[in-house]
Amino acid sequence: MKSRGEESSQSMYMEKLSIRNAQQDCERQQGVCDRQRRGQRRDTTTSHDGDIESGEELGSLKPNEVKKQQKQQRRFKDSNKDGTSKETDSFVGHPQSPKKASPSGQEQDKMKKSKKKMLHQEEEKNREGIANSPADKNKNKGGRGQKKQVFEPYMTTEDVSHGLKRGELIQGQIRINPKKYHEAFIPSPDDTRDIFLDGIVARNRALNGDVVVVQILPQEQWKVNTDCEGASESETQKEHIMQRAQKKRERAPSPDVIVEDQCSDQEELISKQKNITLMDTGTVKKGITLLPSSFVYQVVYIVEKKHSRAATGFLKFLPDKPFAMFSPVDHRVPRINVPLRDCPEDFRSRSGDYTNTLFICRITNWAADSNFAEGQLAKTLGQAGEIEPETEGILTEYDVDFSDFSNEDLKDLTSLFLMFRTECIFTIDPATARDLDDALSCKQLPDGNFEVGVHIADVSYFVEQDNALDAVASQRATSVYMVQKVIPMLPRLLCEELCSLNPLTDRLTFSVIWKITPEGKILSEWFGRTVIRSCVKLSYDHAQSMIEAPEKLFSAEELPPVDPMHPIDEIHQAVLNLHSIAKNLRAQRFSGGALRLDQIKLSFTLDKETMMPQGCYVYQYRDSNKLVEEFMLLANMATASHIYRKFPELALLRRHPPPKTKMVDELQELCDQLGIDIDLSSAGALHKSLNTTLGDDEYTSARKEVLTHMCSRPMQMALYFCTGVLKQEQFFKHYALNVPLYTHFTSPIRRYADIIVHRLLASSLNCGPRLGLSTEEVEKQASHCNDKKTVSKRVQELSSELFFGVFVKECGPLDSEAMVMGVLDQSFDVLVLRYGVQKRVYCKSIAGLDTFHHRKVGKKSELTLLWTPEDLENPPVEQVISIFTLVEVQLKADGAPMKYSALLKRPEDGMS
Repeated sequence: MKSRGEESSQSMYMEKLSIRNAQQDCERQQGVCDRQRRGQRRDTTTSHDGDIESGEELGSLKPNEVKKQQKQQRRFKDSNKDGTSKETDSFVGHPQSPKKASPSGQEQDKMKKSKKKMLHQEEEKNREGIANSPADKNKNKGGRGQKKQVFEPYMTTEDVSHGLKRGELIQGQIRINPKKYHEAFIPSPDDTRDIFLDGIVARNRALNGDVVVVQILPQEQWKVNTDCEGASESETQKEHIMQRAQKKRERAPSPDVIVEDQCSDQEELISKQKNITLMDTGTVKKGITLLPSSFVYQVVYIVEKKHSRAATGFLKFLPDKPFAMFSPVDHRVPRINVPLRDCPEDFRSRSGDYTNTLFICRITNWAADSNFAEGQLAKTLGQAGEIEPETEGILTEYDVDFSDFSNEDLKDLTSLFLMFRTECIFTIDPATARDLDDALSCKQLPDGNFEVGVHIADVSYFVEQDNALDAVASQRATSVYMVQKVIPMLPRLLCEELCSLNPLTDRLTFSVIWKITPEGKILSEWFGRTVIRSCVKLSYDHAQSMIEAPEKLFSAEELPPVDPMHPIDEIHQAVLNLHSIAKNLRAQRFSGGALRLDQIKLSFTLDKETMMPQGCYVYQYRDSNKLVEEFMLLANMATASHIYRKFPELALLRRHPPPKTKMVDELQELCDQLGIDIDLSSAGALHKSLNTTLGDDEYTSARKEVLTHMCSRPMQMALYFCTGVLKQEQFFKHYALNVPLYTHFTSPIRRYADIIVHRLLASSLNCGPRLGLSTEEVEKQASHCNDKKTVSKRVQELSSELFFGVFVKECGPLDSEAMVMGVLDQSFDVLVLRYGVQKRVYCKSIAGLDTFHHRKVGKKSELTLLWTPEDLENPPVEQVISIFTLVEVQLKADGAPMKYSALLKRPEDGMS
């Protein structure tokens, strides 16, 4: 809160709104304003199960239903007047026996069902594209002969600019909840909380990832409530509370609008009462909670359309309409009207043949007076459920360029000049890797110290600034790694041949060479352009075998081809020395306050011909991985310090902001309630806590994985940035590594940011062309690299989910133990221990369950499941679900292609 007497731009804006509200009292008494009437229009996009998602609950009820609901709310309030405890008990559902619900629950269910049935009949037409079709324009006309306005028109650029400067508008990147697409969020201006956008209309045609501007709308459109349950007040109650708030404002300094963080259970968000809290800035006795309607926050401008506007999905034929309805697989994307002329030639006559055909559609327009977008089919992918069509759909949706490189792109790769080196240098990579961009060397010196080198492929020698290939690489920004393929940032001629540090061939590199003690203390450092000849391509398995068998004499048959100039024993000893130094470096990093949050990674074994999954396993992160990681980190930190010293206004670095304070505080409270001794005060303290043994049994590692997942939620993404833009060095810090300066230098074959760093390094050493970059250009490229990094990570996750879905379908059902990771009011998340995947279990889908009861004390949630006994004479079997609970689940394929569910298995009778 601001100190007494101090006014923020936002509080000034709220005062203006208060004055305007007083002037509009007359108008409000006569009827609802136009914008409110629009606010009551129902969202016509349907959820996955066909339910209508409505922005306004009261606005869609009949008058007598409104009165009934208000009476019900008052009864509910009266029954809770004396309830001051944080503990809340509620019977949430009866999946098998709805008649067993409490009377108040029955009434609410009837009201909801009645409303949904009424809405469903009306929305079925809209859902099929009828209400907004070109042929039905006249049916949708209002009193003035125009179509009804669904979305607000966007503000002008000038108004947006002025509004942002005055603090009346807020800019941020929108995130849409993939499980409840009518919920969306943008970060608050200080990036410590989230602003909630309720409903599709409030998003105003923005799609996931877009940079948008939102407005806090006038108070007459807010719902007001003093309950914590989130029930709407009647107009009389609303006016009374607003008048009381106005009197407080007259006696006290101007209030601030506090934008709270979204609920941690945002997938099952029920009440949004903490989105805006209006309080006195002086002594506060009681806050007034303002509940958002669909229009408390609303998008008023789209700054940048970062979403590709492409989607995969299915076509549905609509009789007597000149267009078909395209339904995206991703429910965050609207349904799209596609002209029939754009559909396959026989679609009209044989539409049933295309029921399971996957298409790509691009949105071309989305009018303000239409619930549906307009678009064109880009491509027919093939049958849904097949890996390659699904993979191409993922790549297209996320705007990953997987086209072949043109001759124009390759014309600058025709002349090369290579030299030779005879040092013992080798690569350590995954066995299947073909783009080898880093190599290591380690030579013992007469004084007992070591000369250690990190040698990185000199991609910037081939990809010159502003040539055709550079333009393509800067746009792609990163290679995208999928289960069965890699979408490279650079042509394979470069990735796998000219730049790749293949064994027994001469290659151009950028090297960092240190003189270092056995304990890991750096005595000197050298940067330069070099030429190397790798003597062997080791896999992580090869290096691990050498580490685990230090005395073993390896034969030539046990390793890949080795340069005869360097005996196998020499290579073995170099690996052992690197491992010893890496252990010391690692220990120093973590004792100095670094943090590592290990996440389970699922890997697959594929059929070489069909590329279908034959098996899957959890990837093991071993000492050989740690060895390589430690020296790559050392090289990146050294390079960051060097280029920042040489180019304080131009350096491209990578920062990692600290976790969000509010979420950390909530996590600390939860851990305290669970009896978990964890210190979240710093990265180092957290790392130490996570490595304290969580029990001493076979499930210790599972508990650590669950706790790691909980701790990762408050974490923010690491970001590239230009030092000349951010300026203040305290914001340069990398939280997890706990270092003041860090960058990416070691993977220029697959990351464009590394190429920029190489150019900066070459220019600083006077061994490259003069740098032709401005601060603005570096920052723009840094921002683009951030976007593409996020996309790449998501595509990789979707590819893994796709292959695991196929694996479950082909080899399932799969049984496994699972550990509960989080508990909501009607579902819970589990870590499936055998496969390392995370899945949500929905209570209402559990066969054989009689009732379930949710209980929450403070931050701790608990579900009590009551199973119908096999012998009806026995009492129900009780099962308590809380964090760290062990359960048995079965993974089973769904009806939808590539989808699978986690089904909770019935516990034995008497087991709790």
